[in-house]
Amino acid sequence: MASSGLWTLDYEVYGDVQGVFFRKYTEDQGKKLGVVGWVKNTPRGTVTGQVQGPKEKVEIMKNWLHRVGSPMSRIDRAVFSNEREISTLEFPNFTTKY
Repeated sequence: MASSGLWTLDYEVYGDVQGVFFRKYTEDQGKKLGVVGWVKNTPRGTVTGQVQGPKEKVEIMKNWLHRVGSPMSRIDRAVFSNEREISTLEFPNFTTKY
């Protein structure tokens, strides 16, 4: 079911995800996979962001956000939304927003 198209999705990760280098590991993982987007902490204690890239790489990132995270994090759940195909990437790389 591999698609050559570009994919985008928004995410929010719940659990013990702030103060545990979650954003740094997310940015590193995004760069390693070659996807683009961003990650940031929210006032609610969650981490939110967006991922864009080839569908199969976005799926790998989605799984990483849901099951792996940073070594000291505890992921209770990850919510993905606005998942759809796009024609061009909207970001030059993967960054952490503050």
